[in-house]
Amino acid sequence: MNYSKINTITGWLCFLIAALTYILTLDQSVSFWDCGEFIATAFRMEVVHQPGAPLVSMIQRLFSTLAMGDTTKVAYFMNIASALASAATILFLFWSITALAKKTVIKEHEEITTSKTISIIGAGLVGALAYAFSDSFWFSAVEAEVYAMSSLCTAIVVWGILKWESQANEKGSDRWLLFVAYMIGLSIGVHLLNLLTIPAVIFVYYFKKTPAPNWKGVLKIFFISILALAFVQFGIIQYMVSFAAGFDLFFVNTLGLGFGSGILFFALLLIGGLVYGIRYSILKNKRVLNLMLLFTVLLIFGYSSFAALIIRAHGKPNLNNTDPENAFSFLSYVNRAQYGDRPLLYGENYNSDKIDLKETGKLYRKGDKKYESAGTKSDYVFDQKTLLPRMYSDKPEHINFYKSWMGFDDTHKPGVIDNIKYMSSFQVGQMYMRYFMWNFVGRQDNQDGQHGGNGGAWLSGIKPIDAIRLGDQQNLPPSIVDNKAYNRFFFLPLIIGLIGAIWHFKRNQKDAGIIGLLFVFTGVAIVIYLNSVPVEPRERDYAYVGSFYAFAIWIGLGVLGLKDWVFKKFTPAKAGIFASVVALLAAPIIMASQGWDDHDRSDSHLARDISINYLKSCAPNAILFTYGDNDTFPVWYAQEVEKVRPDVRIVNLSLFTADWYIDGMKRKQNESAPLPISMKPEQYVSGTRDVMYYQDYKIAQHIELKEIMGVLLSDNDEDKVTLRDGSKSNVLPTKNLKITVNAKDVLDTGTVPLEEAGKIADKMEWTYNSDYLTKGTLALFDILAHNDWKRPIYFTNAMPDEQYVGLKKYLYSEGLNLRLLPLKPDTSEDRIYDQVNVKPMYNNVMNVYQWGNIKNANHLDRQSADDVNMFSNIFNSLLNGLITDGKIEESKKVIDRYYAVIPSKFHSMLQVQGTFYFTENLYRLNEVQRANAMINKTADFVDKELGHLADVSVSKNQLDSERKVQFYMAYLGQMVKLTDTFKQQELSQKLEKQYTALLSRFSPFIGG
Repeated sequence: MNYSKINTITGWLCFLIAALTYILTLDQSVSFWDCGEFIATAFRMEVVHQPGAPLVSMIQRLFSTLAMGDTTKVAYFMNIASALASAATILFLFWSITALAKKTVIKEHEEITTSKTISIIGAGLVGALAYAFSDSFWFSAVEAEVYAMSSLCTAIVVWGILKWESQANEKGSDRWLLFVAYMIGLSIGVHLLNLLTIPAVIFVYYFKKTPAPNWKGVLKIFFISILALAFVQFGIIQYMVSFAAGFDLFFVNTLGLGFGSGILFFALLLIGGLVYGIRYSILKNKRVLNLMLLFTVLLIFGYSSFAALIIRAHGKPNLNNTDPENAFSFLSYVNRAQYGDRPLLYGENYNSDKIDLKETGKLYRKGDKKYESAGTKSDYVFDQKTLLPRMYSDKPEHINFYKSWMGFDDTHKPGVIDNIKYMSSFQVGQMYMRYFMWNFVGRQDNQDGQHGGNGGAWLSGIKPIDAIRLGDQQNLPPSIVDNKAYNRFFFLPLIIGLIGAIWHFKRNQKDAGIIGLLFVFTGVAIVIYLNSVPVEPRERDYAYVGSFYAFAIWIGLGVLGLKDWVFKKFTPAKAGIFASVVALLAAPIIMASQGWDDHDRSDSHLARDISINYLKSCAPNAILFTYGDNDTFPVWYAQEVEKVRPDVRIVNLSLFTADWYIDGMKRKQNESAPLPISMKPEQYVSGTRDVMYYQDYKIAQHIELKEIMGVLLSDNDEDKVTLRDGSKSNVLPTKNLKITVNAKDVLDTGTVPLEEAGKIADKMEWTYNSDYLTKGTLALFDILAHNDWKRPIYFTNAMPDEQYVGLKKYLYSEGLNLRLLPLKPDTSEDRIYDQVNVKPMYNNVMNVYQWGNIKNANHLDRQSADDVNMFSNIFNSLLNGLITDGKIEESKKVIDRYYAVIPSKFHSMLQVQGTFYFTENLYRLNEVQRANAMINKTADFVDKELGHLADVSVSKNQLDSERKVQFYMAYLGQMVKLTDTFKQQELSQKLEKQYTALLSRFSPFIGG
């Protein structure tokens, strides 16, 4: 069998290994975060969030047909699409590694010997499988997100340009360049990360066509590659749409022609210009110009997948983000206007003062007959700016983080050096390097409940900001040792990769430089470009998988380095075998064995169960207000795909600030009638009432909400104030609001049962909790004012308190949802539980809710572990309500349900806190044996956690993880008081001894 056949067969073997791995560990249904939205929009061909992924939607829709009409299987088969795309990525990676290895070790026209075949194939096998089992790539491979297909696009582009390079001197080889261009164009419809392969593609072309490159030429090509990347990112993706919108604005508003006429003219102009240029390049034999123009055409062909979004937007689907049905809304869509701008090279610091507001452009929206003004785009003028502004966000949580991380006081004004230090230590060091080390050194799960870099560690407890302290690895606590995400690779994949990189640079500097360029552009360059804020809601390692892909190539080439340097005394064939086996053991095998348990999602379905719980626990025809990704996207999936409770209207408060979203809420969706929104479109269109501020008119009494709505929607100048830019705006004249309650309406609609009629308040009075309101809040007020209790209103309990607009005292927990009820509120200041609507909550917990197999799941990721705490809080609130009502029998049934569905193992600090209140309820129910067992188990866990923290603090000579120490010590102290209160003297004394002993260990660091 010749080399070509072996290379092909082994490549497909890697595909099969990867595909089998991903299918066996696949999430069986919807996952958290964006997956629910992607599945829902793909299944019904709707419009996903900016900047869109239409090609992914088309492919996933195709895979959904394999469900054969069983909507409960749609998510599974869309996950299969990701699994197969990821396996195909491994296939093309294998072939790319072997191409690079072959090119380096085999001279032109040289015969491939058996020993070299072994080494080359071994390199491909090691590198491809190392990437297959890498943490970040594996995570994306088993869920219906865009990143699996994004990685496939990257792999195909790299493989395609290497294919061209191997045939560059043959006739017709340019077809591979055009293939690469088309793939890059298609990748725009998947994810923009793939554009970062463009510099590597250009350098492959340059080195192939330039036998003796010099540094001057390399530098020139580097800048050309940056310009090419900018041309695609901005010229094609954004400015082409911007020009089309500008033409349409002129043709419609100035010439009086119909909508789309300017776009048609621009399209004809663009096509004509490209055709002329291509014809000219052929006639004049200008090969480079011809390739550039064909590249542009094929990029646009690939980009044309976005036409699907425009077509579907005209159909007004339920999920229709930005409604990109015209030139200006589509421009806003591809520009990611929804997410705002971040300073890149020059801008403000977090404590720069805003001294003015300047207009930077005009905004337009589609009217009935022409484009209308939607206001102006403006930016603040700051008193102080700096180069490379990395600490720019003025959100309080971000400011606190910047000052804590950098050690700044309140008066310090960061300069360029400060920003560079922050970028290198946090954005590159803590974020990118931490993720890099997760994949190739090992990881410890993020145990402190904070995401996005404000915590977490790699290498089982060694933080990037610390010196490597092997002593920290001794006597590890249960939160680390018992966590399936505690993966130890012992640096081996990293070492193999570094050997491969050094070997590559020594043997083939050009190719190594290209892979290095790919590594940097998809890693550190993204860090600089994204300029991310700290304290993100989730980890962002998926953004850097292209960099990990490049490093996996070097892991593969590490086989050749081992052969040449470690096993050089053996015969070439034996050296190749030994090097391959050692590298397989050191990289993919150890990565697979360590990572399998925490990547295996085959027995967990928590996201699906929670989403169905949210919907099924609502009363008929309810309005359910959501806020975050994980209380919205999976719920969209459940309703749009599995058609669970189509009568419930889901309203995402994060999107409610957009006119297009309010438009959708005023239409019927599924079996849900339009929302009771009285506002006319001209009262909330983009640019109108975007933000209205509170102005204190010293109104002491509570004002009827309908009257306030009249003031906020008034077009009279006396109801407005003049802003700094000269425009007039409505204002909120008071925060004291009320809704007069008609008890008959409340009873007739079943909002409150007849037996609880005496609890109905004659009016709901509350204080709005912000100094401004958006049009989303205005729409919410509109619903509250005009609903008249006809439709039940719920808020999810997963959102920040400020989203409840001050109504918290009228919100009653029914489990995962809080229901708005016009009852006389409990105003107790010492109340620690939500107010409970006991009867429906009991039914939900005992009969309706499914629990995602969290009790027996192989592994719970961070989001799932947080949800365990949320479930525990639900049980505690229900138990408190039942005990208060004297329903002891039902309380004991709830206790049994708790033990049946909630894990006994601790997955987070917050779960430990939840056990305290649960234990208190056990004592109140005289379940002393269970309560003492819970206390003992928890105290043992806390004692081990604190013991480890004390050991680490001593080794560092400073308090380690102060927040954890304070949390656990406070909890242990609470347990002492609890056992003493319920007369468990022996246990109380034991706990007090533990507390005293631990306190003495920490006393050198906390002042005794």
